[in-house]
Amino acid sequence: MIGEMDIHGVFVSPLLVWGVVAFLISMAVRWVLRLVGAYRLVWHRPLFDLAVYVIVLGGVAAAFTHYTPYP
Repeated sequence: MIGEMDIHGVFVSPLLVWGVVAFLISMAVRWVLRLVGAYRLVWHRPLFDLAVYVIVLGGVAAAFTHYTPYP
C-alpha cells in the first residue's frame, strides 16, 4: 500500500503516527509553559493549546516527511 507505514503488520497512516508524536511533544511544551507562568499572558488557554499542537504537528510532519515510505 502506498503512503502507509507498516507497524508489525498493521498499516497506519503517517499522519496518525505524527499526530501521536506531536501530542507527546506538545504535552511537554505545555508543561514548560505552565512552569514558567506563560499562561498568565494567554487569553484563551484551550485555543492556545490547540495552536501549539498544530504548530508542533506541522514541525513534526516537515521533519519526518523525508522518512515516509512515499515513492
